[in-house]
Amino acid sequence: MNFDEPADFETIRTEIRRLCSRYPGEYWQGLEPDSYPTEFVTDLAEHGWLGTLIPEDYGGGGLSLAGASVILEEISASGGNPSACHAQMYVMGTLVRHGSEDQKRRWLPEIAAGRTRLQAFGVTEPGAGSDTAAISTTATRDGDRWMLRGQKIWTSRALHSDLMLVLARTTPVAEVERRLDGLSVFLFEMRDTGGDFVKGLTVRPISTMMNHNTTEVFFDDVELPPDALVGTEGRGFSHILDGMNAERILIAAECIGDGRFFCERAAAYASERVVFGRPIGQNQGVAFPLARAHAAVEAAGLMRFKAASLFDAGKPCGPEANMAKLLASEASWAAGNAALDTFGGFGFATEYDIERKLRETRLYQVAPVSNNLILAYLARQSLGLPKSY
Repeated sequence: MNFDEPADFETIRTEIRRLCSRYPGEYWQGLEPDSYPTEFVTDLAEHGWLGTLIPEDYGGGGLSLAGASVILEEISASGGNPSACHAQMYVMGTLVRHGSEDQKRRWLPEIAAGRTRLQAFGVTEPGAGSDTAAISTTATRDGDRWMLRGQKIWTSRALHSDLMLVLARTTPVAEVERRLDGLSVFLFEMRDTGGDFVKGLTVRPISTMMNHNTTEVFFDDVELPPDALVGTEGRGFSHILDGMNAERILIAAECIGDGRFFCERAAAYASERVVFGRPIGQNQGVAFPLARAHAAVEAAGLMRFKAASLFDAGKPCGPEANMAKLLASEASWAAGNAALDTFGGFGFATEYDIERKLRETRLYQVAPVSNNLILAYLARQSLGLPKSY
């Protein structure tokens, strides 16, 4: 067991910090509440960072998931918000693992080169929530094509994407042995040649407490070509599972970066802020919560790397990926609160970015999966307790 990071990870950290230095807090503050960071995402794409998980044979960087997690961690640690582009890292994993060679040759080089913009990931529905088996969006055959009908919600970045990976039911629940059978995954172009959304596709933004660029999406007989189906019909849920584990690991990395941001900013402020004739960081009431938060963030970082190493080795990593997300999201929230206490009233001022980052990191106790659902999963899978849902 070696806890030394590979040399290229430090190179990644250095280069990402250099890129992020061009986008200081004022840049992100100016995007509130709902503007999209087009310049930042374009910069990342043009430097190849958003195609790092695509294999080299298809023009990507061929980077490990552990390496990709370092990219998102450093964006967060710099004060940025990687939610604007993190799906680019993991959504295409389904295509890489389960797509046909024609599909991979068609799309992956375009994505790796940044010529095709982000990909939206349509899974969650208003009537299903975390119960994926209950989704009602359907894809039915019409000759050699598919007709997509239904609705998705919390489909982030859909307004700024060219492609969508969507999960739909192709066999009714009553006709399958298990509820999660009969689901299929499709990849399709969201826009026509003029740049407008294709016929039948409607995307509506949802304003939220943090700038996450999320939407609800409606499919009113959206016509999909025969080659839109990715992998095997009816096995779509299993096809996206790898992507879900990758998503949890990468979200954990973002939270670890958030935690570092809070601890570093608060420690610097506590060393400089003088009250009653001495730095406030000299007081244990300030120092101890920050030290505890730092320890929790570091521990979550190790679980992130354990989960990523299992993923990169092709081994099962469901419990580890979920534990990484659970621990990291709770650690970053605790660090944010410790930082807010340290800054006092100034922590609520937008110019210091503490309140903005606290809103951003709070999301990850709820999404992409609730921490309570993770606890239920771990109780069942790791401890053998009776299933609670």
